[in-house]
Amino acid sequence: MNVAIIGRGGHSKVIEDLIASNENMKIIGYFDDKYRSLKLHDDYCLAPIDYLKDIFHMQEDLKIIIAIGNNRVRKQIFERLHLPLESFATIIHPSACVSPSATIGCGTVVMPRAVINADSVIGIHAIINTGAIIEHDNHIGDYVHISPNSTLTGMVKVYEGAHVGSASVVIPKVEIGQWSVIGAGSTVIHSLPSKVMAVGLPARTKKILEWSEYNEK
Repeated sequence: MNVAIIGRGGHSKVIEDLIASNENMKIIGYFDDKYRSLKLHDDYCLAPIDYLKDIFHMQEDLKIIIAIGNNRVRKQIFERLHLPLESFATIIHPSACVSPSATIGCGTVVMPRAVINADSVIGIHAIINTGAIIEHDNHIGDYVHISPNSTLTGMVKVYEGAHVGSASVVIPKVEIGQWSVIGAGSTVIHSLPSKVMAVGLPARTKKILEWSEYNEK
């Protein structure tokens, strides 16, 4: 399978390694708005993001991955391209442990040593980062980022665009609202509303988030 990577920053380096771990995948190009025109190299191309609209239907067996860590930017790019959802790759590292009963959406990446247990549902364009644990019956929304070494225990719900910081723990049946951010190392013992930042042991709301805080790559 040929893969086109959107973005060429720090997160794209991790995606490159993830693709390299899958023998049937090959990177054919990087698409980022810092490139003003098409540039061809021996094995890949560099081009603006919108160029993908022109070449997608010309390439056989082509899938796309948005290699940008910012949740809101991933959503903006997906909506901007107007390409079918099935155009986007779902990439799982071979060392990840994923239950056969789990469901993982298009555009989502599952990093090394991550665990996704029985009957969990992961939305589209999500990031399940290195060593994260998604226990049974979790529902993870679209554009969510579960950071390295975080643990979501049973029946947790994380809604669209939320970010769970590194080494955080979310206890059973807790809900995290849309576009909320959980600080690194926090323990979430109560459900949280949308668009808040919560930190601490236990996690408490520190501030209300504005949309502008999601717009940086």
